[in-house]
Amino acid sequence: MSLDRPVLGIGLMLGFCVVAPMGDAVAKILGDTVPLGLLLFIRFAVQVLLLVPLIAATGRPWRMRGRVLRLTLQRTLLHIIGIGAMFTALKHLPLADAIAIAFVMPFIMLLLGRFILDEEVGGRRLIACAVGFAGTLLVIQPSFAAVGWNALWPLLVAITFSFFILTTRQIAKETDPIGLQAVSGAMAVLILAPFLLVGDAMGVAVLELTMPAWLDWPMLFAIGALGTCGHLLMTWSLRYAPAATLAPMQYLEIPIATLIGWAVFGDLPNGLASVGIVITVGSGLYIVMRERAIARDLAKSPETAPKVQGGVAAE
Repeated sequence: MSLDRPVLGIGLMLGFCVVAPMGDAVAKILGDTVPLGLLLFIRFAVQVLLLVPLIAATGRPWRMRGRVLRLTLQRTLLHIIGIGAMFTALKHLPLADAIAIAFVMPFIMLLLGRFILDEEVGGRRLIACAVGFAGTLLVIQPSFAAVGWNALWPLLVAITFSFFILTTRQIAKETDPIGLQAVSGAMAVLILAPFLLVGDAMGVAVLELTMPAWLDWPMLFAIGALGTCGHLLMTWSLRYAPAATLAPMQYLEIPIATLIGWAVFGDLPNGLASVGIVITVGSGLYIVMRERAIARDLAKSPETAPKVQGGVAAE
């Protein structure tokens, strides 16, 4: 029986869009004082510390083998690269700028979802994506000439997380979300540990093992907790809706990041950017209303409802 429930998947993705920028804001604060390698190690270590006791207490499944284990390892490597690239971008760019530049990702996801997962990508969702991206450009008015090569870090984030999300989609229905995150976190810790030891011995700055200030520890824990919660929400969302459906919804992360950037760092969007926020939010809300309409049509008359591929209308 299909688990696809698009509206629920969209709601879970919206939760991710709120939690993820909060974690990014904390990472931006710590970026100048905590080396990147240590920041990544602690982020994944907290994930393990939070989830392993939960698995032990509830008896949730976590063992993997064969294809699922291989894809989980692939997912973990993509996760490390993606988060590392984002943390690096946040050292050089404002929060909203870094996230907005990375928002070529939904276009990449739509194409990968169509050609790799064979998901239907309808014209209406393509239009909503295009409108949302136009709003994105108005929100932060990115200029690669202004920020130099550091503007390429969010592009790496976009490419990496596109494959990360599609890999998650392939195993989401075969694994428990909490078990998946716990195993992935443990894998990341085991992968990062030798890099930190060797890098520190060789004097590589981003891999130095330095003791964070005691005031930094609550924020380091917060990065791990917010990251764990956010990616659980994303993993759950991918259990219930195809990647192509969720892609446009992620545009809502941009205005949320803009608000957090203003509250924490004093970055206030100008009038043109405010128009962009309205356009971005509007495109996301259209997707929600479209999915609800499809769900109502299917409930009333499955025979006459729009063609559905993987639980999502093809038009």
